[in-house]
Amino acid sequence: MTDELRSFLELNLPKVKEGKKSKFSLGVAEPKLGSHISETMKITCQSGEFVLELLRGVRLHFDKFIKDLKPGDLEKAQLGLAHSYSRAKVKFNVNRVDNMVIQAIFLLDTLDKDINSFSMRVREWYSWHFPELVKIVNDNYLYARVAKLIEDKSKLSEEHIPALTEILGDEDKAKETVEAGKASMGQDLTPVDLINVQLFAQRVMDLAEYRKNLYDYLVTKMNDIAPNLASLIGEVVGARLISHAGSLTNLAKCPSSTLQILGAEKALFRALKTRGNTPKYGLIFHSSFIGRASAKNKGRMARYLANKCSIASRIDCFAERGTTVFGEKLREQVEERLEFYDKGVAPRKNIDVMKSAIETTQNKDVEMEEAQPVEASAKKSKKKKSKSEDAPAEAAKGDALEDAKSEKKKDKRKKEQGHGAEEMNGINGDITWSLEQIFRCPEILAFVGENIGSGCENVESGYGRMKREKNMVVSTVSTFN
Repeated sequence: MTDELRSFLELNLPKVKEGKKSKFSLGVAEPKLGSHISETMKITCQSGEFVLELLRGVRLHFDKFIKDLKPGDLEKAQLGLAHSYSRAKVKFNVNRVDNMVIQAIFLLDTLDKDINSFSMRVREWYSWHFPELVKIVNDNYLYARVAKLIEDKSKLSEEHIPALTEILGDEDKAKETVEAGKASMGQDLTPVDLINVQLFAQRVMDLAEYRKNLYDYLVTKMNDIAPNLASLIGEVVGARLISHAGSLTNLAKCPSSTLQILGAEKALFRALKTRGNTPKYGLIFHSSFIGRASAKNKGRMARYLANKCSIASRIDCFAERGTTVFGEKLREQVEERLEFYDKGVAPRKNIDVMKSAIETTQNKDVEMEEAQPVEASAKKSKKKKSKSEDAPAEAAKGDALEDAKSEKKKDKRKKEQGHGAEEMNGINGDITWSLEQIFRCPEILAFVGENIGSGCENVESGYGRMKREKNMVVSTVSTFN
């Protein structure tokens, strides 16, 4: 029971005193939920056909029970609930998406079939021109590369041997190819036909390269999603199991008996229908462990391997942190079981192996936790060292800055003094020039004398006074002009 349900019930139902039964009963559609409510909150709950009919009537006339409910609000609320439920079901961790593994393994199987069929088509098409090459080069991908390199067999020469050796990896095969091309009995093809053959061979090569890249992608995704299962049984077989089960969670829910025959459902139901022998293994038959076991021990090995795969899948599904320790330990157990079937060497007990795996994971966690403070302390010490090393340099920089500031202040003072002297000279010159003009005109001289008095005679007595007198003289001159 959630906290929201508890608070809702406490808010809307009358309180029940301790040691007394409730005078009312609560109708609940789910019997298990009703029993849990009665245990935790001491409220009498009923669940049956009568309660279900009442709830059906409440749902039918729900809009009449609430006053402020507008038409359409109930449908919107139902739609919002459906959307929130769907979001909660779809929520996943981006780094642990098993859907990507399912799609990748499906595409890998499809590419294998397509590349095989296309390669056979290339071999058949180019064999009309160079039939001897089929016996020399058996690999489909190498055959497409060689056909792309040779093009026209009549142009084969000793110059092609290094390139053929690089592709085939064998100089004898390269020389044999050149000799076969000189004595080939195939028919000649037109340039247009050769171009089409080369284009198709290039497409097959591109598909083969993409298949390699897709396999690498599948390996990395399996190491992220199911590292223990991948280390136990292999990436491809583990991906097939996840794909056939539908998801990693579904695979973890499967018992080991179901996982053992996963992929052999048709044979199982046919055996049940005809009352024959049921299959011993399904997809896990592709594991190397089943192939290494003897014929009489294949069934027992499949059962044991399915047990370990079930444990690994549950660890991968429900563990908070991904690790390959358990998968490696389980793989060691399977190896020991193989030795026991072949040589009779007694294997270790499962509880001892799991204890050692848990200790290993705990030691790794402790090492990681210890490594983090060491790194942090190293960073702090580096910072302290850098600060201690930078302290004298910063002091020297501070002294230099102070010297530069003092020099700048001195320069500013000198400039101000020089600028003041220049202004004084300019003022004196202007005033002298204006006084000369004034002395030429006695009327202006009389007017200025009334305003500035005897200040004109002592022009160099002060900077501020000269500035004011200059303004007065210039304004007076401009007025009379």
